[in-house]
Amino acid sequence: MARCGFDIQALLDAGAETPLYSVFENKYLKLPGFVDVHVHLREPGFSYKETIRTGTRSAAAGGFTAVCCMPNLDPVTDSVERLEKLEELISADAVVKVYPYASITMGEQGEELTDFAALKGRAVAFSDDGRGVQSEAVMRRAMELAAKENVIIAAHCEDNSLLGGGYIREGEYARAHGHKGIPAECEWRQLERDLRLARETGAKYHVCHISCKRSVELVREAKAAGADVTCETAPHYLVLDESDLQEDGRFKMNPPLGTAEDRQALLEGIKDGTIDMIATDHAPHSAEEKSRGLAGSLMGVVGLETAFPVLFTELVAKGVISLNRLVELMSVNPSRRFGIPVEGGSVWDVSVERKINPEKFLTLGRATPFAGRTVVATCRCTYINGRTAWKRTEK
Repeated sequence: MARCGFDIQALLDAGAETPLYSVFENKYLKLPGFVDVHVHLREPGFSYKETIRTGTRSAAAGGFTAVCCMPNLDPVTDSVERLEKLEELISADAVVKVYPYASITMGEQGEELTDFAALKGRAVAFSDDGRGVQSEAVMRRAMELAAKENVIIAAHCEDNSLLGGGYIREGEYARAHGHKGIPAECEWRQLERDLRLARETGAKYHVCHISCKRSVELVREAKAAGADVTCETAPHYLVLDESDLQEDGRFKMNPPLGTAEDRQALLEGIKDGTIDMIATDHAPHSAEEKSRGLAGSLMGVVGLETAFPVLFTELVAKGVISLNRLVELMSVNPSRRFGIPVEGGSVWDVSVERKINPEKFLTLGRATPFAGRTVVATCRCTYINGRTAWKRTEK
């Protein structure tokens, strides 16, 4: 490992009137536990991709003390009975706190609503993640019910009528390499609908993984109009754009990487508070499923172990945002919105550079667009309520 090339204390002091962290020995950061409201632990049903054990160990290695797992499992967590079975697995195998979602609709089929009243209090929120709810009438009923039960709807916004067989973002790279593109409108058009419904129903609404300029604008406008809305983006949308694409499945995710203009709009969104939090959308697949290039690979990349190192290096160390702001985005804001206590924290060495090596990941997934990237942040340990959840043994 090489020494980093910046004044750590001066960097960390910038913009921190009341630091949400502490520094010691001018090389270590002590941070509150991160809260990721969007992960895929894949169990039950897809344990060859990830298990609760491997996924939560990966989370701990990335400084996360709490994660929210999405319901697109087999079976989908769309009933109390299925949620109870998932809770048993979590109790047996999780090394960090896990808060499961319930689906908005039965089987995530976009038709019959789940029993919000029975599931609230056990599910952290309701989402059909991986699928946009196509019917406006169904989404309206879901939001009316969510408002009545005082629960959060977390939406994956994707208008299937605009997909057109695409699998990366419509733009220069897709045209130059003969790929089918997905227009940004596929995301923002459904978001526009949902924000209108949220205002009309008074529902608590959370937007998953926004990736384009127009989505940022729509959320900003909705907040100004008084809607009870929050949103997240993911590290890859803040650091990468279509110019970084390679003919490799590790660059394929949903929504896809956007333009440089989209990325700049997202950066402005995290600066001005339009974007409330950063979530990884950690979505592991097998090596074979990610080996078929951009056209044939499944969508999804891993992110729990790379999120803070990449964001600290690319945003904090380069003066884009303060460390306080990053902690707000990764810990304070998701905790506040989803009612998840921040328990424990992590210790990071930010004095040396290293390269991201997926072969050393604790997750079963290896597909990351950040493979080989140099970062300045290495997690030394993560603890929850006095218990060590994970500790690095190698130097």
